[in-house]
Amino acid sequence: MSEVKDITSRDVDFAKWYTDVVKKAGLVDYSSVKGSMIICPYGYAIWENMQKILDAKFKETNHENVQMPMFIPESLLNIEKEHVEGFAPEVAWVTYGGSEKLDERLCVRPTSEVLFCDYYKKIIKSYRDLPKLYNQWCTIVRWEKTTRPFVRSREILWQEGHTMHATESEALNETLQMLHIYEDFQRNYLAIPVIVGKKTEKEKFAGAIASYSLEAMMYDGVALQNGTSHYFGQGFAKSFGIQFLDKDNTLKTPYQTSWGVTTRMIGSLIMVHGDDRGLVLPPNIAPIKVIIIPIGTDEQIELETKKISDELKKSNISYVVDNSNKTPGYKFAQAEVKGYPVRIEIGKRDLENKEITIVRRDTLEKVKINSAEITTYLPSLFNDIQKNMYNKALARRDSMIYEAKNYEEFKEIATNKPGFIKANWCGDVACENKIKEEFNMKSRCLIDDEEINGNCVVCNNKATKRLYFGKQY
Repeated sequence: MSEVKDITSRDVDFAKWYTDVVKKAGLVDYSSVKGSMIICPYGYAIWENMQKILDAKFKETNHENVQMPMFIPESLLNIEKEHVEGFAPEVAWVTYGGSEKLDERLCVRPTSEVLFCDYYKKIIKSYRDLPKLYNQWCTIVRWEKTTRPFVRSREILWQEGHTMHATESEALNETLQMLHIYEDFQRNYLAIPVIVGKKTEKEKFAGAIASYSLEAMMYDGVALQNGTSHYFGQGFAKSFGIQFLDKDNTLKTPYQTSWGVTTRMIGSLIMVHGDDRGLVLPPNIAPIKVIIIPIGTDEQIELETKKISDELKKSNISYVVDNSNKTPGYKFAQAEVKGYPVRIEIGKRDLENKEITIVRRDTLEKVKINSAEITTYLPSLFNDIQKNMYNKALARRDSMIYEAKNYEEFKEIATNKPGFIKANWCGDVACENKIKEEFNMKSRCLIDDEEINGNCVVCNNKATKRLYFGKQY
């Protein structure tokens, strides 16, 4: 059980707890490349599940996968000035090819809007060529000063969708459609109750007309932006000279969107659901749903283990068997560190009663069932675990959302209580900046489903909007 004892309590030191869990669960390791991580097989298996599920959803909505270059010539990057300025501090540059200095610097892509636009200019000529619904799974590089496994890394695994449309309404529908696909995925697969909304002008993506985000609250009350969807309008298309001949025989400029999520979602899985024993994975995303732990080497136990393994395989339930020579206590602890949703214990005493023991990771509750019932019992149990994990995360999130009606209330909450703060806002960026400077809290997203009554929490002028504020990773 040393694996569990070596995990720092999350209530004592949350940052250390997080590092302990990602290492002990075998998700990542540190590399010799500063700021970049090695994603180990178990961690990558979680990403593969995310990729598989999302990719199917993209294809259901008629998106196609492509692959763009990883290098962007400086002249191409500079075509859209606002976009460049937004990413300039994080850009990595290649200046040599072999031993020769390059005539033009190459940027290692921080995102691929300009690459897609350069390509779209070549292939979009007529309204018949639209819409273009492309996505790519790739890595990007952003030169982060402070890094944390999955949450912030200099080299990031992600997907980025880039689409072009004949009309503004089509592009706006696309922006929101992809936002809601992400929302469904995070709620129903990751069991994370995200808050979804529009970013302020200050916080929107560089070059976008409108940005929408999915804001998740971690166990410690800090926000993690778990995905974004952007509406670009015609800005990039005009900068790149992209036009198409419409049905009325006139040249028009298309409308563009961009949307993406990253391995940051694995970080949110850990920080929303994990506990002092380690990782806790929702069944809908867990690469291994069941671990079977035989207790002893009795022939009857071996036969029962094989029988249950065969039943799980037939039912397409992913599993692993721990046949190591470790003690049962060690195996149980290790299974909890790994976060497998369900543990099946097979011991001689239970078999004498024609039973096996089932332990659910989310609550650690134990039940004994007849082994013949295993494949009918598990699907219902998985559903119950999934719902319980979501409801538990939702209850904790909601318990850490506060409302401030004036600056003194905001200061008292921001100083003493972790979580999000809902507040009225006049719309002036100076008020937004004051909260960031004084409390290190950024606006997360606009609240569009609540009535606006009262004055701005900062300047006391009439409020025109409501916002979530929160500290972020």
